Amino acid sequence: MPIHDWSHVDASVYHHFHQQWTIAISNALNSGVLPAGYSALVEQHSGGPVPDVLAVQRHGKNGQGQPGGGAVVTTPPKVRHVFQSKQDVLAARGNRVVIRHRLGEVVCVIEVISPGNKGSKMAFRSFVGKMIEFLQNGVNLLVIDLFPPTPRDPHGIHRAIWDEYEEQPFELPAEKPLTLAAYVASDLILGTFATAYVEQLGVGDVLPDMPAYLDRTGHVPVPLEASYQVAWSNCPADMRELVETGKLPGE
Repeated sequence: MPIHDWSHVDASVYHHFHQQWTIAISNALNSGVLPAGYSALVEQHSGGPVPDVLAVQRHGKNGQGQPGGGAVVTTPPKVRHVFQSKQDVLAARGNRVVIRHRLGEVVCVIEVISPGNKGSKMAFRSFVGKMIEFLQNGVNLLVIDLFPPTPRDPHGIHRAIWDEYEEQPFELPAEKPLTLAAYVASDLILGTFATAYVEQLGVGDVLPDMPAYLDRTGHVPVPLEASYQVAWSNCPADMRELVETGKLPGE
């Protein structure tokens, strides 16, 4: 199913789909994609600019738990762009607490961006700051942005995040203004720097699978297209017509 143009509907309409999609991604990951010892949970953040965080968590040593589950992929993903940082932003790591959950250590966070994340300078700065905080604490990221650039991210969400590491030329082509970006956190102890895997899309494109990194070398494929279809099919018929045609039934 091609990506819809969500920029032409009210934010509340996308919010409903956003909630459905986040849950669909979580269900897909927990249904055999994640290896044993890992789980994906949807976390609510009340009062902040990020309404949902999908956290992939590891239980026990090296993620070992019950037998079964999906396989970890160790070959790099095939994407349009790969960025390797040449410097680090981990100077403040010693003053931060690693993000943890009562069910286990968070190893990866999947963010589905909503209009509210870009709704104001304060909200956008807070969002980017949170992404950097995750990376500073060794938490890998997958950022999904189905909205075109705004004055707050004129070169796209990846450029806004990556500029916190170092400024590297990166332009979104007009026909591919949407961004999928997977980030592998740097590690001071191992002496490794952050890596970004970036894919560019446009309205009407089919979503590719994107990697959710569980550690520096291993990831699982996140079934974005399949979960998108599940979420879309669970939306009300009149909402689907509004998104596809710009009109409600009978208008």
